[in-house]
Amino acid sequence: MKHLELHIIQSVPVACLNRDDLNSPKTAVFGGVQRARVSSQSWKRAIREMAKELFPQQFRGERTRLMFDPLVKEMVAVGLSVADAEEGAKKIVDALVKLDTKSKEKVKSTTLYFMSPLELQTIAKVYVDTKDAKKTLKAIDAKSLKDAADISIFGRMVANDHSLTVEAASMFSHALSTHKVNNEIDFFSAVDDLQPKEESGAGMTGTLEFNSATYYRFAALNLDMLADAEHLGSMTREERQDVVRTFVEATVKAIPGARKNTMNGNTLPVYVLGVVREKGHPVQLVNAFENPIHSTQGYAVKSVELLKSEYAKLAETWGVEAVLEKAIPEVGMKTFLDEVVAHVN
Repeated sequence: MKHLELHIIQSVPVACLNRDDLNSPKTAVFGGVQRARVSSQSWKRAIREMAKELFPQQFRGERTRLMFDPLVKEMVAVGLSVADAEEGAKKIVDALVKLDTKSKEKVKSTTLYFMSPLELQTIAKVYVDTKDAKKTLKAIDAKSLKDAADISIFGRMVANDHSLTVEAASMFSHALSTHKVNNEIDFFSAVDDLQPKEESGAGMTGTLEFNSATYYRFAALNLDMLADAEHLGSMTREERQDVVRTFVEATVKAIPGARKNTMNGNTLPVYVLGVVREKGHPVQLVNAFENPIHSTQGYAVKSVELLKSEYAKLAETWGVEAVLEKAIPEVGMKTFLDEVVAHVN
């Protein structure tokens, strides 16, 4: 399959980009030592949000349990009464993702549904004619998702109706530090501004966990799949190029927003290697760091060196061939994007 790979080295200072159930930065053991970790789900969320900013016309997908109200609005817009629209919307939500009968305040589904505005409009128009939820759902196809390229890229799973499942054209790994990382504890205290001067002590104290790390990030995009009839095949090649340009830029620049106001881990990568291959499957380069880097002079430079070495080794040993190999900062972002999207089907 023709695909794009992105291999990214990025240093992040004091931060807690992705927390576990105990409010601690996520970690994983790799190469026998603990690494800082950011889940693929966390980084994908940040990428989707940035893609909406960069190209709002084509990245309009929303993952929600609250599709009922938007669907009612679309049904009323095509001529149904509010009562009929609410009845129809409940039938459709129940057929798609099951109504949550325990919800008392709002009509919700039991699971998240990744929907597009155009899809809701399509459902509303068909339901007016059929008044049948199951027949209506059969009208949903890739063309009704044209305004939500994020659904084609990131995929969706619909357990109740597998025909509506969209296989993700993208692939992500969990970001791992290229070196050993131990989480640290920050003790903080807050002053009570109205506390009498004769009283001592803080108004509040507590602790937060954090870490800092140089990460290896990996993402890939199946360019053949993206252009097929079940994904963005109804778009023109130029439209798909715009979508891929947005996806790549967002993947490179986006960063999870956890504790962004108190720790602000926002950085840009120090190195991005873009590879387009005509065949085979995406291969990440994480084994460059299976032996963790030990350094008192920083990790970024050595991480880039090892990444390049691992890629060269794979090319020589396994005959991995590419039609494009381009890296930032050896070229600027605009040139990088131009050369990548030139290979979009």
